[in-house]
Order: sequence, then C-alpha cells, then structure tokens
Amino acid sequence: MQSKNPVDRVFLSIVMLLLGAGFLIFISASLGTLDRNENKFYNLLISQIGFGLGLGGGAMYVFSRLKYQFWRKQAFWIFLSSIFLSVLVFVPHMGMEHGGARRWIDLGVTTIQPGEVLKFGVIVYLAAWFTFIKKRIHSPYFGFYPLMAMLGIAGGLLLAQPDTGTFLIAVAAGMAMYIAAGARWRDFIILFLIGVIVVAGVAVWKPYVRERITTLFHHSDFQGSGYQVRQSLIAIGSGGITGKGLGQSIQKFNYLPEAQGDSIFAVLSEEFGFMGASFIVILYVLFALRGLWIAAHAADKFGGLLATGLVILITSQSFINIGSMLAIAPLTGVPLVFISQGGTALLLGMAEVGILLNISRYRRL
Repeated sequence: MQSKNPVDRVFLSIVMLLLGAGFLIFISASLGTLDRNENKFYNLLISQIGFGLGLGGGAMYVFSRLKYQFWRKQAFWIFLSSIFLSVLVFVPHMGMEHGGARRWIDLGVTTIQPGEVLKFGVIVYLAAWFTFIKKRIHSPYFGFYPLMAMLGIAGGLLLAQPDTGTFLIAVAAGMAMYIAAGARWRDFIILFLIGVIVVAGVAVWKPYVRERITTLFHHSDFQGSGYQVRQSLIAIGSGGITGKGLGQSIQKFNYLPEAQGDSIFAVLSEEFGFMGASFIVILYVLFALRGLWIAAHAADKFGGLLATGLVILITSQSFINIGSMLAIAPLTGVPLVFISQGGTALLLGMAEVGILLNISRYRRL
C-alpha cells in the first residue's frame, strides 16, 4: 500500500486550533492552583507541557508516519499490554489513589492513567477482530459475544478502580464500531438494553454512581453532592455572552473543584462567555465530522473501523465532560480532551490523532 496523499489538512487544522485554545485555557485555569500551591502549579505545567504536549506531539508525528496496518498486526499484544497496565493500579506501592479512586500508576516524576491505554487497546483489537471476521459479523458467536467479552474484561477492570466514565466511553466507541462493521440494528438495540441494565446495576452496586445520577436531577445539596455542579453553573452563567476575559475567572479560586481538570469547561465559559464556549463546542463537532469523513474514505475496512472508534472515543469523552458541567449529564471525572489537565489523556489523544492522520494519507478520493 503506497501513500498518495498528504495528511488531511482540514482535520489537522481543527486539532491545532483545539490544542492552541486548550493550552491557553489550561494555563488560565491553573492560576487557581498557583494561588494555593506554587510547587503543584509547576508540577502541573511540567506534566502538561512535557509529558502531554511534548511526548504527545512526538507521538502524533511518529504515528502520522507509521502505516496504520501496524496496529492490526499488533492488536492482540496491545490489548493484552493494556490489560496488564490496568491490573498494576491495584498493586501496592505502584497504584496511586486520589479522591477515592485508584486509577493511576505513580512513576515518581509523573503519573500515568492505564484506563486511557485500555480504551485504546479495546478499540484497536475490536477493529482488527471485526475486520478478520468480515461478513460473519451477523453471527452472535463472531460478532456480539466477542464484543461483550472484550467490553466485559475492560469493564471489570475499570469499574473496580472505579472509573465508570472511561468504561462508558469505551462502550460507546465499541457500539459505534459494531454498527459500522455491519451489525444489524436488532443487535445494537439488544446491546443498548444490556448497557442500560449494566448501568442500573452499577448504580445499585456503587453508591457514588447512584449519587451522581440523582444529583443530575436534584442538585439542591449545594454543600454536598451538588457542590461541583452548582459552582460550575455559577461560572458558566456569570460569563454571559462574551465572558470576563482571559485570566479573569473568579470561580477557579477556591470554588470550582479541579478547575484545571474536570471543571475546565466552566472556567472557559466564565472567561470567554457563550461565544467562546460555543466556539470550542463547534470545534469538537467539526473534529467528529471530519474524523468520520476520514473513516468513510479509508482505504480498507480496518482503517475505517479504527478511525471510527478513535473519533468516537475522543468526541464522546469531550461531550460527556461538557454535558456534566452543564448539568445535562452525570459527573464522571473524565477530562476534556486536548484541554483538561491530564498528561496521559493528552498524550494518548495526540497519538490517536496521529493514527487518524495516517489513515487519511491512504484515503480514497
């Protein structure tokens, strides 16, 4: 297979706009941390710039040059490695706990979040598997059951951490790939109903999930479970149409939990208003549309499925984060891709963009 096209410049331009705007917003949101703890602020910068943007930029370049068929050949080992990494968070003195969740591996100078790698491993393996079985996708033994098994393995590891948000994002991407591979809508509906039952079961099993769902509809406990949602809505509402200006957010100082992390969209809305927030949302919509265009014009089935999965991974996570800040989705703790604090999420997001750019090189015109 020979590359006859440059990378998709439209898609690359959208990504660069998101990264540029995201870095400005991240710096501004992190000023609240600087006010409280100068050392933590510089640690955040090192992680975001060095681990996230630095390594992420390198990964994006390398993967944009690496033929995407490489991922098909290594799919099983990538999936297996991502499972191994996810198990390590439960190993004493390796796994790190924060906010009641055990989702990180402490490397000393920085931390990594294996759940982000596990999502990627699931998508790569599903793309390879669905390509391998081809027209047997309609058989439950080749399509539906293997999909349930892979999502079940990932779900078991992620829910034990617990990281319900990452699990739901992996499920959304897996379902999208299943439909794109040619599954019948009947199977999709069955999978959707199973998903609803699983979420309901998790809500019963995990009290914090039930609390977040009830908070979505009743966030009147302003000093308890509804505190973050309340402060987020205050920030978004006070931004008005045009915002208070870059760096002028008040809520990021001692009011919004994780202002540079989960709540960064609220800071963005306060400083840039409805217009600035709408601009970012439009960029994510354009990212999704152009990414799916790349998937539709991929040279082969594997490229199309891999691109579909990666695009849904990034955009579903981003819109879940935005929805939680607007109180139209439960709080999940997932970062806003390309913008929020999270070196692993940024590194993986940029690496995934590199893969999408490489797929675009072999697009059918």
